[in-house]
Amino acid sequence: MSKMPLVSFDTTLHVKDTCLCLHVQRAARALARRFDEALRPLDITNGQFSLMMSLNRPAAPNMGEVASLLAMDRTTLTAALKPLERRCLVESFPDADDRRSRRLRLTPEGQALLARAVPIWRDLHEAIDPVLGDGGPDRLRADLLSLA
Repeated sequence: MSKMPLVSFDTTLHVKDTCLCLHVQRAARALARRFDEALRPLDITNGQFSLMMSLNRPAAPNMGEVASLLAMDRTTLTAALKPLERRCLVESFPDADDRRSRRLRLTPEGQALLARAVPIWRDLHEAIDPVLGDGGPDRLRADLLSLA
């Protein structure tokens, strides 16, 4: 039986120091914790804020459009919607042109909560953006979009 070569600890350190995926995941988790904490008084998470914001548009989007925007599959989107629907912040309804498809919209309660959340989101961005330096936030967003 041949012995599989082991990965050296030097390789582990190299991956730790250079892996883009690891660094993006760590930064995303740290940012998510900060936004979750800031939005906690409204009893929503940063993910719920993003989901509700994705519904804030003139025409109610369908599930596929929202899933695509948020880069999640429809099953994950359905699970993420349930707590918001239970709180009557979001509602789904059949598409008038295609009864097999569902559309999503904020309820008046959801719109009111989102209006209270936006100043919190803005304040936190005003605190975080300077850490990235001049042009840093725009550069980071552009770089992340190029990877997505």
